[in-house]
Amino acid sequence: MANTFVIVDKIKDWKSFFPAEKLLTSHEYLSLWNDPQSEVLDKNKIKVINLCRSYKYLSTGYYTSLLAEARGHTVIPSVKTINDLSRSFLYLLQTEEIDSSLQKAFRGKDPSKEYVFTSYFGKADSVEYIEVAKYVFEKLTIPILVVTVEFDKIWKIISVKSPGFNTLTEKEEDYFAQALDEYSTKIWRKPKSKRKYRYDLAILHNPDEKLPPSDKKALQNFIKAGKECDVLVELIEKKDFSRIAEFDALFIRETTSINNHTFKFAKKAESEGVICLDDSMSILRCTNKIYMHNIMERNNIPSPKTYVVSSLQKELLKEIPEKLGFPFIIKIPDGSFSKGVFKVKNYEEYEKYQEEIFKKTALILIQEYFYTDFDWRIGVLNGKPLFACKYYMTKGHWQIYNHEKQNKKGYDVGQFESFPISRVPKYVINTALKMAHQVGDSLYGVDIKERDGKAYVIEINDNPNIDSEVEDLILGDDLYIKIIQDFVNRIEMN
Repeated sequence: MANTFVIVDKIKDWKSFFPAEKLLTSHEYLSLWNDPQSEVLDKNKIKVINLCRSYKYLSTGYYTSLLAEARGHTVIPSVKTINDLSRSFLYLLQTEEIDSSLQKAFRGKDPSKEYVFTSYFGKADSVEYIEVAKYVFEKLTIPILVVTVEFDKIWKIISVKSPGFNTLTEKEEDYFAQALDEYSTKIWRKPKSKRKYRYDLAILHNPDEKLPPSDKKALQNFIKAGKECDVLVELIEKKDFSRIAEFDALFIRETTSINNHTFKFAKKAESEGVICLDDSMSILRCTNKIYMHNIMERNNIPSPKTYVVSSLQKELLKEIPEKLGFPFIIKIPDGSFSKGVFKVKNYEEYEKYQEEIFKKTALILIQEYFYTDFDWRIGVLNGKPLFACKYYMTKGHWQIYNHEKQNKKGYDVGQFESFPISRVPKYVINTALKMAHQVGDSLYGVDIKERDGKAYVIEINDNPNIDSEVEDLILGDDLYIKIIQDFVNRIEMN
């Protein structure tokens, strides 16, 4: 369990609260810099709550957070957050989540008035502002925040300030104490396990997702593999965003997109120094097929003939049927699991899909129809092949997933075969590794079609499926151990 230290400028600032065994003044904490043998510096997993009177640049509050980070401690607030508060908080708070909660919370309020509420560790001092306070705290993770809201066509946050901890009234101290207790208990203190582990790994998943990257049994296999590697693996969900800093690493096992919370989780983890797969750059690159097309063109990686077209390129759009011949494929840039991919069989469908897709995106991909009975999926981890599968097209359909199939799942999926890496043609493996190398050193799934002794890359996935009795058929438990061990290596290198 992590050691939590509370830092105040003066001991008297804490006089209203229960004695704290790990209470230090900022002077005591900063002086530890000169004492390399100190137990505070010596212990792992130190958490620091910085309650100094001011976080201004070069103040003791600023240096407390700065040196905490230098010592490898997890601190609230971080230096980045302190700088965000002073410079760019209004930009940070312009998000859809905050805005929708803000309009809901202030619906029916007098638009001529200014409203002020205080957030203590993301808990508002008024029930009606709970959701707004939570989202503000996610953007600006500071113990105490005073938020001012005004109406200007819509309700807007116009000011966010962090008052000195020593300025709290008696009533405010009660709010603070309750929020601190809940925060440190539920967020920073985990349930005691039967044994201590070297590292903590969070796996982000969505138990309600219809097509998750890992099924329930695979997730349990990751937990089991964690124990083998001396890593405590915990399943977390979207609601656990504020807990990220408590872990050493984050593994995203939920379908990624730059437009949903998975990307925010990756960015937050990276800002906190938490190892993350998939990393935000891999998500950004892999989820956009246009970016991938350019990568393949630039690096001479074989792929089906493809055009990237905007709605303004009228002449090119007219010429494509002649250049490719029917049928051909139209894709939106950021689809997944075969969604947003359409097979065009005639001019009528071509016009229909163009009109449909250009409403959603400025650019589309138009690609030659490249049918094969199966796609290779080569799993690549940190530049090395991890697993190999053949994914077959669904019966009577041209894709692996058929979302038009009416059954209990709402979709149909083709058969598969798993292969030892040694039984996969070398040119398939080499092409997959070359493609992955252009993206990063994360965990990828490279989809390849094979024709006439040549490998053609269809796409690369930043969040490849790791399902029980599919991708793990060859390696079994070793597949999960290899992935967990890779996290351990990254943590220790970090």
